[in-house]
Amino acid sequence: MTNLNSTTPDLSNHNLSPRTASLSEYSTLELAQALSERLAISERDWHRLKSDRNARAGEHLAAALVFLLKNQPKEVIPRLNQAVGWLERLISAPPCPTHGTTKKNKS
Repeated sequence: MTNLNSTTPDLSNHNLSPRTASLSEYSTLELAQALSERLAISERDWHRLKSDRNARAGEHLAAALVFLLKNQPKEVIPRLNQAVGWLERLISAPPCPTHGTTKKNKS
């Protein structure tokens, strides 16, 4: 098992593909940060994915992992709770502030 506080994961006991082996040059934190960046919903994809429960949960879980590896447990718990909330359908995306509102006529 990889030590959460180590900067480089111990991959010596695994049969790794060349593609995965190349990741061994990165620290666990760097890999988690890359995953978090990959799973973050971009502004371009926001409307399409804002209600996608798996996408939203993944975004929060990856962020929680980054904070865990940074030894910031107070930041981990809220993000885990958000992820669980999305998966258990306890959270819904708020309406977009620019949609669904009527413009008032200026007199």
